[in-house]
Amino acid sequence: MDEIIYLNGKLIPRSKAKISVLDYGFLFGYGLYETVHTYNGKAFRLDNHLARLKFSGDRLGILIHTALIHEAVNGVIKTNNFQQARIRIAVSLGEGTITPNLVSCTKPTIAVMATEYKPPTAEKYKNGFKVIVSNIRRNSRSPVTYLKSANAMENMLARQEAKKTGADEALFLNEKGYLTEAAGSNIFLVNGGILKTPRYETGILPGVTRVVIFELAAQLGIKVKEVNIKPSELMESKEAFVTNSMIEIVPVTKVGDKKIGDGKPGEITKQLASAYKRLVKKETRL
Repeated sequence: MDEIIYLNGKLIPRSKAKISVLDYGFLFGYGLYETVHTYNGKAFRLDNHLARLKFSGDRLGILIHTALIHEAVNGVIKTNNFQQARIRIAVSLGEGTITPNLVSCTKPTIAVMATEYKPPTAEKYKNGFKVIVSNIRRNSRSPVTYLKSANAMENMLARQEAKKTGADEALFLNEKGYLTEAAGSNIFLVNGGILKTPRYETGILPGVTRVVIFELAAQLGIKVKEVNIKPSELMESKEAFVTNSMIEIVPVTKVGDKKIGDGKPGEITKQLASAYKRLVKKETRL
């Protein structure tokens, strides 16, 4: 099936979509993206994704019209008629000169794409992810670390590293040796009944789902702390999980060959996962 996408003001078949070879997203990775999950044909927390996109665009000098992109997303969802889909919003600085010159780009490139989404298997949620600690380090001093940049090479290399070892996800440490995030998700752990997650300043992308976890934890009476976390603390934790908009909440039951807790999803993880599903159902009800 040739999905219908939005590109620079038009809904067109994906096979007909074209961008310039001088687009700065292609030439230099100068762009941003968001991944949005739709349920029952409705985007979950789209406004939060667009707010993050606008925040990042302001810092890179990319003009983001959130109302226009909101309309484009809804148009793509309606046209493709997917009940559950992965929406990819991609924005670049646009076409410019072959020699790097940001002011040569006068109009951003905006694309919105949709593909039908099949979540991980029930067995994967039951047994949990195996993760590794990547050899690649996050740079907490880099401004790009805090943006959902189109240049995702480090993330892709880390995931490839995980795949080679039979793992599902790769975790990053920063230059100081503190845990930051995973290649495509945020990380949480539980110790002493307290939910912990790396501080923003360690070098993380503030995930939309990460914020939802804070909301749900408050409702459930679960104490949350943003702290510096050493790898040893993760290994000693009673339970852990990763989050992003597509996979929602997936338990982490192994780091390398070492079990987290008893090697099974923990109770706080289960509580939050159930609460998340209830929230999605409430906010995407037709």
